[in-house]
Amino acid sequence: MSTPSSEVATNQIERMVSVDALRGFDMFWIIGAEGLVKALSKVSGDSAILKFVETQLKHVAWEGFHFEDLIFPLFVFLVGVSIVFSMGRIAEREGKGGAHKRIVRRGIKLHLLNVFYYGGFAKYPDPGLRYVGVLQRLAFSYIVGAILFCNLRLRGLIIAFFVIIIGYWALLTFIPATVPGHEVDPSTPHAAFAPGNNLTNYIDYRFLPGRRWDGEWDPEGLLSSIPAVGSCLLGIFAGMLLKAPSLRPNQKVLYLVAGGVAMIALGYLWSLQFPIIKKLWTSSYVLVAGGYSAMLLGFFYYVVDVRGFKKWATPFIWIGSNALTVYMACNLIDFDEIALRLVGGPIAEKLGAYGDLLTALVALSLAVGLTRWLYNRRIFIKV
Repeated sequence: MSTPSSEVATNQIERMVSVDALRGFDMFWIIGAEGLVKALSKVSGDSAILKFVETQLKHVAWEGFHFEDLIFPLFVFLVGVSIVFSMGRIAEREGKGGAHKRIVRRGIKLHLLNVFYYGGFAKYPDPGLRYVGVLQRLAFSYIVGAILFCNLRLRGLIIAFFVIIIGYWALLTFIPATVPGHEVDPSTPHAAFAPGNNLTNYIDYRFLPGRRWDGEWDPEGLLSSIPAVGSCLLGIFAGMLLKAPSLRPNQKVLYLVAGGVAMIALGYLWSLQFPIIKKLWTSSYVLVAGGYSAMLLGFFYYVVDVRGFKKWATPFIWIGSNALTVYMACNLIDFDEIALRLVGGPIAEKLGAYGDLLTALVALSLAVGLTRWLYNRRIFIKV
């Protein structure tokens, strides 16, 4: 996963390293860190800390929130941050019409990459093309968020955000819909948002073509793409804050962290009626994930850009500078298989439980090594 552009600039048209580092931190868990934690958990036996971390690296089945459920919306949030730093320069250079064309072109390219990522025509006709997915949702959020940013002032963007999250809540709360065979007892808590018993799943069941990830509906389906734009708008607000010349760096950090805490509190309060469900991208989920994203951005901005402590984040910067490339590479190149060929078989058997740990380390090193090679040669592949 990656933002449509990996170029982020400060007011001095320099790269904002903290955004690349945070993007890389996010991608780090996808390209192999999860496997590394699992291997460490095997070696450590009954380590309560590693067991907790391992649990956090699994998606919640339906309602609730784990760290794993933050990875995707954090990328959408960072798409919004990048929009602020890239769109202004593009509009100045090419005009608003040129900016709109570029936005749509990037969105279409990301969508086509999404179809390719999920198997393209190799999956046709059975089980079929998957028209939605991670990159498609990033593409949609980017197109809508960037167009809104290019045409609305801050007040208009705030109104758009509240229209999106409140409108989505109203649709799911007041329009009952059920996929046949998934009826739920109305007295069940949060019955209107149960799997298959909600408007989002029903619309996918009726109208979403191609292969659906969950059989009759898709977690990156049609209606749930709308609140994802809200996650992108939260990133736009954070980017505008970072770019504000009237604020000192420490003030920006304070506002990001305080705003994050407020969003998390509001999100959990709202979840009492509208639960936190990643697979529906509920409005409470938008707020909670956006709150954690803002706090992480505040931390990375303070440590990396304000305090200048960058060395520890170097691997994350490598990854974040070519996040889309390594995301696609992990789909096309089986780093785990390569690692097994290098250190599997008799080597892994001799090491016992540490064999899995060595394999996971080698696989992760190969993926990170690719990003280092690209970074050192100043190769930044964008769409």
